Amino acid sequence: MSTRIEIPKMYKLFIGGKFARTESERYIEVINPKTKDKICNISRASRKDVRNSVVSARSGFSSWSSKSGYERGQILYRFAEMLEGRKEQFIEEIYISTLRTKSECRNEVSKAIDRIIYYAGFADKWMQLISSVNPVQEGYFNFSVPEPVGVVGVILPDNLSFLPLVSRILVILTTGNSCVIIANEKSPLPSLTLSEVIATSDFPSGVINLLTGQKSELISHLAGHFDINAIDYCEETGNNRKLIKELCANNVKRFYETGNSKSWNWFSDKQNENFKEIEKFTELKTVWQSA
Repeated sequence: MSTRIEIPKMYKLFIGGKFARTESERYIEVINPKTKDKICNISRASRKDVRNSVVSARSGFSSWSSKSGYERGQILYRFAEMLEGRKEQFIEEIYISTLRTKSECRNEVSKAIDRIIYYAGFADKWMQLISSVNPVQEGYFNFSVPEPVGVVGVILPDNLSFLPLVSRILVILTTGNSCVIIANEKSPLPSLTLSEVIATSDFPSGVINLLTGQKSELISHLAGHFDINAIDYCEETGNNRKLIKELCANNVKRFYETGNSKSWNWFSDKQNENFKEIEKFTELKTVWQSA
């Protein structure tokens, strides 16, 4: 009797709220590092996919930034509810995608859900905390109001597969920005499953765009795109730092380095439960008015 051959799932890219086939029609096999068994196939994104993602993110930024802080907080809270309902699935996928223990995987997922609740509470409060009334010459009234910076490109680290992804999404989206994310290259499966949760959540299409593939191929296209307003560089190694900074300088986009020389011990530190992380992705508009 012949043995049945299982059909591995082929994961697509997540662009504009839809699952899109990569323009290049290439794919990469994902292997379980513990057993060396094949888990699935993932799409290998190309330059054209990066460009499509940025177009979608710009459209998503308009709809997301126009929502009230209260509504954004409610959507983020719903996001946490959905992750809570699929917690066991994420724990299992992190476990088979990495060398981490089940206990570590459970801690990572639980911390991610808790962090969503933390930032959901900031969604309608961050503006009051950053804005200010400025002392100026008599006869004038001057105040500064924060606004989202726009479309943010995110380059995730490869040492953790889930919590960095959720954390960077939160600090970017809380203030009304949209994002294009290059997923963890070594363990992309949890990121792709998260995109399935996002697709059925209340986020407007285009707010979160997620690409998989080889970072060495995608980073330069993302950092060099003129419609990206900021780059969030989260890799522990600085191999691509110089190239990204040079590309950012071409249109004076912001460059933030989250992972360099810092511990990514996400379970105990407060690095990403910090209001300053939100403030990074805002800019101040100052208004003068005669009294």
